[in-house]
Amino acid sequence: MKIYIGIDDSGRGPIIGPMIIGGIAINEKQKRFFKKIGVKDSKKLSSKTRKELEQKIKKNCLCYKITKISPYEIDTREIRRINLNVLEAIKFAKLINEIFSCLENKKITEKLERKILIIVDCPSPNIKKWQEVLEKYIDEKVKKNSVIMAKHKAEMHIPVAAASILAKEEREREIEKIKEIFGFDFGSGYPSDERTINFLKNEYNKIKEINEKYHFLRKTWKVESIKQKKLKEFLD
Repeated sequence: MKIYIGIDDSGRGPIIGPMIIGGIAINEKQKRFFKKIGVKDSKKLSSKTRKELEQKIKKNCLCYKITKISPYEIDTREIRRINLNVLEAIKFAKLINEIFSCLENKKITEKLERKILIIVDCPSPNIKKWQEVLEKYIDEKVKKNSVIMAKHKAEMHIPVAAASILAKEEREREIEKIKEIFGFDFGSGYPSDERTINFLKNEYNKIKEINEKYHFLRKTWKVESIKQKKLKEFLD
């Protein structure tokens, strides 16, 4: 039996809302089925199509897992002296370990004909170095039974594309919850979204008060390739 594990994230660079990481395990038959029904990079799909595919993916896989990384956890990573790439590597590894354990519990790992192929969408420009960090946090039993491949634009592979859909749809639900609490449709939550920026500029004091309770805002985020800015800095 051939097994594939795909890992991808959604919400790496927004001001509002969490980052979501999705992971999925599928076999060869499921991989062919996903391709047939149109599973591809979530960014290339309409909201309606993603929702339809999400349900089919969840019903027709060996196992899936989803992890949420809050804005607070992202902001406080500096205290632990780790950057966002390292934080993401740690979370990816944890998800991979959990999916492998899920396969173990279902006795699927006992039927392997070859090593599991784990495909991960790499967030770092230095793939080799980032994969080394990732593998530091992956359990030895997982590494023994798998081949790990980190690459850019990994959504071209069906397992990662499926994971991207799960992550994207989960983040959409999280954003809708936040909109209900704020009582305002602020758009996507990304700094490139005019609705998001106008919302932050016009409602900053109200947002700040609500955020002290819920921690929805990311105080630091990637504005340029290197420089990090504080949210208040940007709005001023």
